Amino acid sequence: MNCSIDEFMQYIEEEDIKFIRLLFCDVFGNPKNISAMPSYIERAFNEGVGINPMGIDGFKEESRSEVFLHPEPDTAALLPWRPDSGRVVRLFCDLKYQDGTPFAADTRNILRNAVKKAAEEGIKFTIGTRIEFYLFKTDEDGEPTKVPFDKAGYMDIAPLDKGANVRREICLTLERMGIQPFNSHHEAGPGQNEIDFVSADPVKAADDVVTYISVVKTIAARNGLYADFSPKPLSGLPGNGFHVNISASRDGDTSVMPSVIEGIMQKIYDMTIFLNRCEDSYQRIGKGDAPRFISWSGGNFGQLVRVPQSSGHHYAQLRSPDAFSNPYLTFALLIYAGLYGIRNNLELRAPVDQDLTYIPSNVGDFKMLPRTIDEAKEAAKSSDFLKEYLPESIIEAYCAQG
Repeated sequence: MNCSIDEFMQYIEEEDIKFIRLLFCDVFGNPKNISAMPSYIERAFNEGVGINPMGIDGFKEESRSEVFLHPEPDTAALLPWRPDSGRVVRLFCDLKYQDGTPFAADTRNILRNAVKKAAEEGIKFTIGTRIEFYLFKTDEDGEPTKVPFDKAGYMDIAPLDKGANVRREICLTLERMGIQPFNSHHEAGPGQNEIDFVSADPVKAADDVVTYISVVKTIAARNGLYADFSPKPLSGLPGNGFHVNISASRDGDTSVMPSVIEGIMQKIYDMTIFLNRCEDSYQRIGKGDAPRFISWSGGNFGQLVRVPQSSGHHYAQLRSPDAFSNPYLTFALLIYAGLYGIRNNLELRAPVDQDLTYIPSNVGDFKMLPRTIDEAKEAAKSSDFLKEYLPESIIEAYCAQG
């Protein structure tokens, strides 16, 4: 909902809001929150809410002292699964020091700065997402198992697809929160599902990803299930992808897109640790439809970048990220890589129309994505591109974890 502070204060009174969750993310994109009471929220808008950053992943290295959460009223969304009496609303927050200086490890602000930089150069980016997850059964204690909720396959229907009602509940909940999914279906793995979203401003798109993952986990739990977004939940079966549809235009003209795509492909090796940050990420890359090579195609789903043949380069789909990535950093780095392509007027390399699911005979013609997490870390450590746009502490945090 888009509203001012005064309108928000009126809203919480009219709607019997009793708790306001102030939400932010650590450097890895994991959501954190603190609940404020209505009597305190106006002060929170004016002064911020102080937190101790020392216990937050990636914040310790950047913190000089207390960090303050500054809620944004226009990000308000009611949590539909909470009781109608004493309702709960959520707000995303900026992170700042007491003097108003932005907190360097606030990845949401890093993305906002990328969007601003693009706008200064006359470029508008929009981003849509397609995120996969598995539904697993839970045991008698409510703990997750590795038993899939069903044995259905790609785009199967009920009764094979047991997740249809869960997906329906997820989509309806998201709509009530102001998030617009446009389709959903069963994916290739047993118990695997996908929900796709319309394109939006990059900051809203990233906010929506954080909300989406939280909603899916909540609705799954309400149905006695566990939602798993990890890159490779089951060995030998399809992994979970986080496919990013990115579009760029100057005054509505998308002719910059070939340079954007080439810029992303030239910088993807450096940024891979931020798109694929855990060991299991590298068990997914190069398997099934998850890409191994740095290439693009107009139709092949196994390529790093797919440009739908009907789009005429209006948007490109990046297929390497997984949902353990931080969407704010992912989108920021893609924007900066796209701007690099535009500034240098890069010419898009030729498409690769062959099937790269298996190692081709002319493998030497193609550069690969990092094959291991250690290779990805080394690429990040030596990248001037990353050092230009990310705080050193964030690069170090990603290169230190496994």
